[in-house]
Amino acid sequence: MATKAMTTTSTTSTALELGNNHRNEQQQRTTTTNTIQLRGALAAPDSSDSDLDPILEASRIADSTVPDGGHGWVVICACAVVSFWLTGVNYSWGVMQSALVDAGLGSPSALSFAGSIPATLISVMAMPNARIVRRLGARWTAVAGISVIGLAQILSGFCVTAASLPGLYVTAGVMLGVGMSLCFTVCSVTPAQWFKRRRGLANGLVFAGGGLGGAIITIVEGLLIQRFGAAWAYRVMGLATLATGLPAAIFIKERSAVAVVGTIEWRLFRDVRFSLMFVAGAIATFPLLVPAFFLPLYSSSLGLSAGTGAALLAGFNFSSAVGRILCGLLSDKAGPINTMFGCLLVSSLGMLVLWPTSTTVGPLAVFAVLNGAANGGFFSTIPTVVGNVFGSARVVVALGMIVTGWAGGYLMGAPIAGYILDAYGGQEGGLHAYRPAMFYAGSLAFAAAVLVAAMRLRMNVPLLGKV
Repeated sequence: MATKAMTTTSTTSTALELGNNHRNEQQQRTTTTNTIQLRGALAAPDSSDSDLDPILEASRIADSTVPDGGHGWVVICACAVVSFWLTGVNYSWGVMQSALVDAGLGSPSALSFAGSIPATLISVMAMPNARIVRRLGARWTAVAGISVIGLAQILSGFCVTAASLPGLYVTAGVMLGVGMSLCFTVCSVTPAQWFKRRRGLANGLVFAGGGLGGAIITIVEGLLIQRFGAAWAYRVMGLATLATGLPAAIFIKERSAVAVVGTIEWRLFRDVRFSLMFVAGAIATFPLLVPAFFLPLYSSSLGLSAGTGAALLAGFNFSSAVGRILCGLLSDKAGPINTMFGCLLVSSLGMLVLWPTSTTVGPLAVFAVLNGAANGGFFSTIPTVVGNVFGSARVVVALGMIVTGWAGGYLMGAPIAGYILDAYGGQEGGLHAYRPAMFYAGSLAFAAAVLVAAMRLRMNVPLLGKV
């Protein structure tokens, strides 16, 4: 019967190798570490919800032994520094894009496409990266990723000097995306090995590093562009990435080896909650990068200076960092699904109501703060939702599958907004030219919030309960 089941399913297997550090910790110094290895999903289970899920059982065993602190905080700090660069470089793209548009290197839509490539590759490479992390380990995967990020920025400087938009697609697009995807996988799956009760806070701190990176890099990059030009701004930031990111990557350490045999666990789609989460994430990523990419352009159309536009984007990114920490804490208190729903709802209402009516710097600053916090909160809650609902032992596979669904939104979300802006007159078309793009982004964020609410209702928890 087992043979028959194996021949009728394409589900791949997932394994968890755990050091037996829950009992007799002192004996580990003198005896060979015992290993618990659980292999699940060899066959698709029956549709009954009562079936034993071996991966969830492995997750419970793993979670029962996590230190919830100790050396885990060192790992979290190291991941936060790596996140500083992987997210910060992408979130500061709006400043570089505005400078390159002014220099005549390309149109807003063409340059938005270049800025979307790195985030797209985070999605496209999510499943292959699961194998890379297993083969190289989290530390050396992070070292490789941060090295590529630094080199990509240095080479992008030469492409700007040569006024080569295709070259920028390769360096600031493809190369940067490969490095970011490697680092994103490490930063997403490592905290779950060290924290259970404080998992939301741990993930929030890691991804807060990215929001802080976006704020600081935006300011520094803006100053470098004004003083030395875009090409040298790229080179300086690339060298800074290598100087600070490589030492941090060395401190990243896995607590237990998570082995992924295969890349996709198809049986997860039989769970309605997973399908709703997959579609919600795929839709949500279309609008989430629109404010980060277009705030500097919009502020310029308001007649504000380039410095003010950079400051607004820095405020957006700093709020994103704060939002990631606060939403991490809120996830531990109110539940990650409830928190994610709130983030998407605030994001959608901000883009539908507040942004279109922001015709002066005051309301625009309020929008940047609120939307930045909600945007950051969404990304920081994703790993916690996956780990808590589907099991920490399958975070690598389940999160990889969900992130793969973000490819379309990452690739086309901001460019579609750019095309809509161009269709209504572009930057010269006045403020009304931006509003269709705002409504496009806000509507998709609201649709994603509705899907997360539907997922919330599928949970066996009271309406006001923690989940």
